[in-house]
Amino acid sequence: MSVSPGANTYHQRLHALDVTTGAEMLGGPIDISATYPTLGGSTSFDPAQYAERAALLLSNGTLYLSFTSHCDAPPYTGWIMAYSASTLARTAVLNVAPNSGGVGPAIWMSGGGPAADAAGNVYLLTANGVFETTLDANGFPNQGDYGNSFLKLSATGGTLTVSDYFTMYNVVNESGSDQDLGSGGILLLPDLTDSGGTVRHLAVGAGKDGNLYVVDRDSMGRFNSSTNKIWQELAGALAGGIFSTPAYFNGSLYYCPSNGPLRAFTVTAARLSATPSSRTALSFIPPGTSPAISANGTSNGIVWAHENTNPAVLHAFDAADLAHELYNSTQAPNGRDQFGAGNKFITPAIADGKVFVGTQTGVAEFGLLN
Repeated sequence: MSVSPGANTYHQRLHALDVTTGAEMLGGPIDISATYPTLGGSTSFDPAQYAERAALLLSNGTLYLSFTSHCDAPPYTGWIMAYSASTLARTAVLNVAPNSGGVGPAIWMSGGGPAADAAGNVYLLTANGVFETTLDANGFPNQGDYGNSFLKLSATGGTLTVSDYFTMYNVVNESGSDQDLGSGGILLLPDLTDSGGTVRHLAVGAGKDGNLYVVDRDSMGRFNSSTNKIWQELAGALAGGIFSTPAYFNGSLYYCPSNGPLRAFTVTAARLSATPSSRTALSFIPPGTSPAISANGTSNGIVWAHENTNPAVLHAFDAADLAHELYNSTQAPNGRDQFGAGNKFITPAIADGKVFVGTQTGVAEFGLLN
């Protein structure tokens, strides 16, 4: 993705690059554009009004893009677009706030991206914005605006549609007070068996209200004006709010709120523990941290976490006990492992025995010394 401002014209473009040379491929870049029907006519994508905050999703040969506003500056709506990964042709478009009057929701998830299941369904969280509490005959908002919601999108027949959703009972109040659900990223958990022997397909998400929401992807709960009819909710479990994406490893879910410690919740019989099983001694300054896991199968798990300080710090914690820190980049003498000022919404990447961390000016590479 790239944004190119001209004299009075803005472009958002999709690039396909050769990973070894950086050369453009597939006839790229291509300008991103779209139009979507509304109750009064149509709305068109204005590249100047949007940022591409969320990560891209590649699923079954299709690349999914989603867009957020610039600090809630209207007008903006909720664009999701699908492009062929082999031709860069746009294959589908969906707007989840077409009749909101240009006040959202949008999709940003603090750098986290949409997720996909084995059947190709796409999942994401939306930010604060309009949600019609008047529902149609199928239990969906009657004007198609999905503020502060978990969304399940069907990508069949060349179209993108909302096939299921969950919205909290107090969505109007939360959106009105800028309590974004979509300030955090979504995570699909692996198949889990509940206490009755039923296999559950779950997703987790959290945002500014500090609640941890667990939804059943086969029946997400939709909207009820008096209660949240979802699989599990841990109210206040993430005080400080979430501006990151969690991680899962070997029966534990790892979450870190802003100005709080990274914490692990144990998953047993498809339920999260009511309180963390372990947490770091360190509290992470805003926006918290998006953890990443390395392991040898189900053993020797390490939770890697970026601290947004100046200089930034890379931490490694024992996945079985977050109170046990294995390493951090301040430990080596003479500043050997320092790698520049921190940045928001950074998730470490692990490959070939090395850890890669984005900075404000480049990418730092960590590995074992020979």
